[in-house]
Amino acid sequence: MELIVKAKDIRLEYTGRDVLDIDELELYEYDRIGLVGANGAGKSSLLKVLLGELTLPGCKINRLGRLAYIPQLEEAILEEVKDFALIGKLGASQIAVQTMSGGEETRLKIAQALSEQVHGILADEPTSHLDREGMDFLIGQLKYFSGALLIISHDRYFLDEVVDKIWELKEGKITEYWGNYSDYLRHKGEERQSQAARYEQLVAERGRLERAAEEKRKQARKLDQKAKGAAKKNSSESGGRLGHQKTMGSKQKTLFNAAKAMEHRLAALGEAEAPESIRTMRFRQSKTLELHNPYPIMGTEIKKSFGDKVILEKTAFSIPLGAKAALTGGNGAGKTTLIQMILNREEGISISPKAEIGYFAQTGYKYNRNQEVMEFMQEDCDYNISEIRSVLASLGFIQHDLGKRLAVLSGGEMIKLQLAKMLMGRYNILLMDEPSNFLDLPGIEALEVLMKGYAGTIVFITHDQRLLDNVADMIYEIKDNRLNLIR
Repeated sequence: MELIVKAKDIRLEYTGRDVLDIDELELYEYDRIGLVGANGAGKSSLLKVLLGELTLPGCKINRLGRLAYIPQLEEAILEEVKDFALIGKLGASQIAVQTMSGGEETRLKIAQALSEQVHGILADEPTSHLDREGMDFLIGQLKYFSGALLIISHDRYFLDEVVDKIWELKEGKITEYWGNYSDYLRHKGEERQSQAARYEQLVAERGRLERAAEEKRKQARKLDQKAKGAAKKNSSESGGRLGHQKTMGSKQKTLFNAAKAMEHRLAALGEAEAPESIRTMRFRQSKTLELHNPYPIMGTEIKKSFGDKVILEKTAFSIPLGAKAALTGGNGAGKTTLIQMILNREEGISISPKAEIGYFAQTGYKYNRNQEVMEFMQEDCDYNISEIRSVLASLGFIQHDLGKRLAVLSGGEMIKLQLAKMLMGRYNILLMDEPSNFLDLPGIEALEVLMKGYAGTIVFITHDQRLLDNVADMIYEIKDNRLNLIR
């Protein structure tokens, strides 16, 4: 069997916007596809349509093979899985669903999908809550899976390892790119360069035609003034002739016609769209927030335990001024615990006296839901409105979003806003716990640019390999109750 899903006329509208507008779509057993697009583009809805969980009027779906679905964590309904070896390798256990951590639940639903005899797997963010060991095992399993894969993921390393085709969902349409996610980025870069060249060429041609048309009109006006002066003179002289005036009128007409021809050419050029780009933000730090300690965060002989469970034992670390330091390790290794110890300046942790610490956590953030976006951003912020707009634009906020109240923002938009506010806040040290979780891919790429450009010191937790590669100056791994500098 090759063709396993054939769909026609996939149309989904939401609040007057075409979320899905796809004439035809086919999924073959040999396909290994990454489905990418901005938050709210309709990726999860498309998977549900293909699975039959969402029925659309006029849409025709022909399923010729069996499909398994790995839903997002909050949607998962976990059943008994027979493949106990697979469960063990994924690090999951069949304990009561009510007592599962996010990582355990993710592992179990993946084991459930992989243990079924199916022709294809559709997955929505399958790497959420997986640590590096769990992700590497999942990658290995999917590489040997013989059926089709259609995967939504914001993990670029995972996509690079697993897929060989990208479907970009934008404005309801799918554009297909061959290759993994890095290949897709290269294609998009080439498209942007080509679009930029066309845009610059059009702008230059538009400017040339506008200047030429104006010059022709100016010449015609000068001739018109001369003709009027000559006519006045001729009318005061007896027997004056109008031959010269006629010649002038003919020249004027030629010039005006030339100007009109250029205006027609201008209209024919049409409008060109400027290429999308991530604007570079230059972060600054006020003199009052400058730190002069070469190691503003240090730990010596750190110990931490909860009851009988030892988390950290006689370990040490030092974070240089201005460093972008990453914390890695398995689920439950103690990464968030260490961040909390730094934040609370616990025993064994030394923090520069002038440190102003900003903390990003995905839960427990309090804010006034009636505030507007720009009002929220301007609180306790030394940056001007244009700088704030620039950062928000890089994270995907458009002009219309800036007047929205916080209560109407999606979860992903609120996370982006919190990150932007912290990066532009009056801090010199930032502690960030999984800042890329729940961001769309353009948002993660923009976050990388902002983190690299940040003027202060950052300590961040992540399982995102590309974020580690592109941002971290140094990497500490927590393993066997110790903190080891691995880069």
